[in-house]
Amino acid sequence: MELWTIWWVWVVAGLALAILEVVVPGFVFLGFALGAVVTGLLILVGLAPANVAALALVWAVVSLAAWIGLRRSVGVTKGQVKVWTEDINDR
Repeated sequence: MELWTIWWVWVVAGLALAILEVVVPGFVFLGFALGAVVTGLLILVGLAPANVAALALVWAVVSLAAWIGLRRSVGVTKGQVKVWTEDINDR
């Protein structure tokens, strides 16, 4: 059995990516983390393919969908640009 066909490996990888999202600034790894956890759950219930390449495709598609959903729900809103009128070094 290959390592990437075990469900808990995907869940642990998703948790590691979620922790990395907290450590690294930005909004990058959360979609990948959700994709990995969902892929692991699909393997657990038997709905995911056993092929590693197909699993990577499932992960990529679910990650993209999660990232788009997160971006629409909590992402950048129109006009959210911060304009600085005063420099901290001018005080």
